[in-house]
Amino acid sequence: MAIELDNSFTVPVPPEQAWEVLLDVERIAPCMPGASVTSVDGDEIAGQVKVKLGPLSVNYKGTAKFTEKDQENHAMAIQASGKETRGAGTASATVHAGLKPADAEGQTLVSIHTSLNVTGRPAQFGRSLLPEVSGKLIAQFAANLEALITADNSAAGSTAAPAEGAEAGSGSTEATAIAAPAQAQAARPQQEDSLNVIKLVGGPLLKRVIPVAAAGALLALLGSKIRGLLRRNKS
Repeated sequence: MAIELDNSFTVPVPPEQAWEVLLDVERIAPCMPGASVTSVDGDEIAGQVKVKLGPLSVNYKGTAKFTEKDQENHAMAIQASGKETRGAGTASATVHAGLKPADAEGQTLVSIHTSLNVTGRPAQFGRSLLPEVSGKLIAQFAANLEALITADNSAAGSTAAPAEGAEAGSGSTEATAIAAPAQAQAARPQQEDSLNVIKLVGGPLLKRVIPVAAAGALLALLGSKIRGLLRRNKS
């Protein structure tokens, strides 16, 4: 199933800084629920995405590569592909992202166009569900990214401030320097082991998701029963 998706989000730093942040894939990967990076080699990234939908669980492993990095115009493109680790399903995407100043001063608007092609179990949820899921997923990513940037900026400010007033007391200065990184780490988003679609979409969408998930669970149950009967008949 092929589908075109358009999303956008805001980064709480100017475009020049946002550009550097978004290129640091290893650093921002924990902001995307269920995603993790296993290696980075130049412009090529290897990783995995875990998706959970009720009783259904899908784990994709694949690679992504930057095919365009236009720093002057703040535009980038990524080609990604992955395959289910247990199943024949595949996913591939071409992502184009553009950065420009947002309406609020000191912020960046990131616009994303994704050409997505999915086969296998996730494709059964249809075209109507994927845009809503992707929109909520991007919103979750943006919120986590903002928390990450805010925490890092706070840590930088906390460690710089004692240097200006070091004469006030070395004990308090050292305590502040030690506490700042710990506080920043606690404020950073925690990596979610898998992308829980039911938790993400919630509300009215569950009426469309649950029947499919229930059908998947029923098929899995029937399959196990049939396999058990076949084993008993053979014995």
